[in-house]
Amino acid sequence: MTAAFFTGLALGFALIIPIGAQNVFVFGQGVALGMPRALWAVLGAGLCDTLLIVLGATGASALLDSVPGLRPAMLAAGALFLAYLGVRSLRATPEELEEAAGSWSPALVLRRTAAVSLLNPHAILDTVGVLGAAITAQAAAARPAFAAGAVSASWVWFLLLAGAATAMGRFMTARRRVWFDRISGVVLLVFAVWLAVEFVQVLR
Repeated sequence: MTAAFFTGLALGFALIIPIGAQNVFVFGQGVALGMPRALWAVLGAGLCDTLLIVLGATGASALLDSVPGLRPAMLAAGALFLAYLGVRSLRATPEELEEAAGSWSPALVLRRTAAVSLLNPHAILDTVGVLGAAITAQAAAARPAFAAGAVSASWVWFLLLAGAATAMGRFMTARRRVWFDRISGVVLLVFAVWLAVEFVQVLR
C-alpha cells in the first residue's frame, strides 16, 4: 500500500508540475492575494483535480473518446476562456490590480479556478486519461492508495505554489505586479493559441 501511494504521488507530481494554465493562475492568485486568501485558489484547484482523478479511476476516460464532438467543444471553450484571461492580464493597470485585490471574494476565486481547471482539455486528458488508466492498471487492493497518492500530489503542489507566490508577492511593487500580470497574460495566450490550433486540426 505504501509503495502504491508513493508511486501515485510521483506520477501526480510528474503530470502537474510542468507549467500550465492552472499553475499560472494559482501562482498569480498567490501573488495578487497572498495567504490566506490564495488558499481559496488552492481549494478550487485541489477539488477539481480530485474530482477528475476520481472520474478517471471510475472509467470516465472512455467517455472522452466515445462522445462525438466533446473534444472540439472542450478545446474551443478552453481557448476562448484562456484568451479572455490572457487579454485581461495584458491590459492590467496598477489601479485595476489594487481594485481587484480589494474586491476579491472566495466565490469569485473558486469560480475562476474551477473554470481554468475544467476548461483545459489537456489537464482533463492528463488527469482523467493518464492517471485514470494508471489507477485502473493497479491491482484492485492498491488502487485506493495509488489514487490517494495522486490526489495528494495536487494538493501539496498547489499549496507550495501559492506559498511561494505569496513570498514573492511581498517584494512586488505596483509596477512589478503589472509586468508579472502581463507575462502571465502572454503565457495564457500561448496556451489559448495552442488549444485553438488543436481545435482547427480536430475539425479537419
